[in-house]
Amino acid sequence: MRLTIVIPALLILLGCAQREPSVAPHINDPLRSPDVAALADRWEREQREVYRERERILAALDIRPGQTIADVGAGTGLFTAGLARATGPSGKVYAVDIVPEFVEHIRQRMAAAGVDNVEARLCKEDSVELPADSIDLAFVCDTYHHFEYPRSTLASIRRALRPGGVLVVIDFERIEGQSSAWTLEHVRAGRETTQAEIEAAGFELAPAGAGSARLEENYFLRFKARD
Repeated sequence: MRLTIVIPALLILLGCAQREPSVAPHINDPLRSPDVAALADRWEREQREVYRERERILAALDIRPGQTIADVGAGTGLFTAGLARATGPSGKVYAVDIVPEFVEHIRQRMAAAGVDNVEARLCKEDSVELPADSIDLAFVCDTYHHFEYPRSTLASIRRALRPGGVLVVIDFERIEGQSSAWTLEHVRAGRETTQAEIEAAGFELAPAGAGSARLEENYFLRFKARD
């Protein structure tokens, strides 16, 4: 009788002890119950570099027809339709986000545009919630700094990638004395820290010649899972 009570309790305690601590508590609080239309207007305008350079970024991803892509932290769907176009009708895009309103917005946006190879899905703060060996490319644009549990989220991306799959991370350059006050306050880590975290999660940086988009306000990093 005691064992049936004690053993489950110990398992619960062990599970809690192993849970990754948040690296940025409350970082995603401003996205709870968002005004999606206002955010789309703010994020999808020429003043934002990744919007202005979106076609060049898509070209640098070197997407092949028929591939399956995860648009991780897809937000308002800035890149979703472009990714779907690049992979073609024989390919697929999973647009995943932790915010239900964004997921529903993307569903409606893709339906209105007649894009039928996109599946918008809700994911968790510590997992992209995709099947193992299901994607060829994980695309994370201006979203990595919102990873509250980077080790766990990266592990889920690594599981979801097929052999030879690629992880591309684009995020804000964060440089003390150079970056804007908003970036220094809002973005928790710069390029070096981001790269170190991703490499610690079992990835390796692809050679510079493997393809990238040269940006001014953001960096573009391409990784492959280590064997």
